[in-house]
Amino acid sequence: MTKYEEKIYNIINTSTEHLTVEQIYAELKKEYPKVVLATVYNNVNKLWKARLIRKVSIENMSDRYDRIVKHDHLICQRCSKLTDISFEDLTASLREQMGEEFLSYDLKVFYICPECREREKNRKHT
Repeated sequence: MTKYEEKIYNIINTSTEHLTVEQIYAELKKEYPKVVLATVYNNVNKLWKARLIRKVSIENMSDRYDRIVKHDHLICQRCSKLTDISFEDLTASLREQMGEEFLSYDLKVFYICPECREREKNRKHT
């Protein structure tokens, strides 16, 4: 791993957020001020293709990057907040339904987060 790959890998794996390339770039610039955005894109793609990090793609949003540890995501339809959640592992059930092996699955549950529900409730009462 190059120094950039290693640092980007560490940034993603120690973050409690789901970072965009631009956020990773801002963090990386703190240690490597001369780094360019293209370097971050190239290294993120290399890490993703090597299955060392996870890409979270959501329609109409920038891709975000996450650690590989098995977990699922809640996505607010109003504010786009992305939250980790762990649902029951569906691997056995999916394998049984498909009748064959598969590479992986990515469960995203869309909902309205408590903060947005509260804002909507307050708007209706004013």
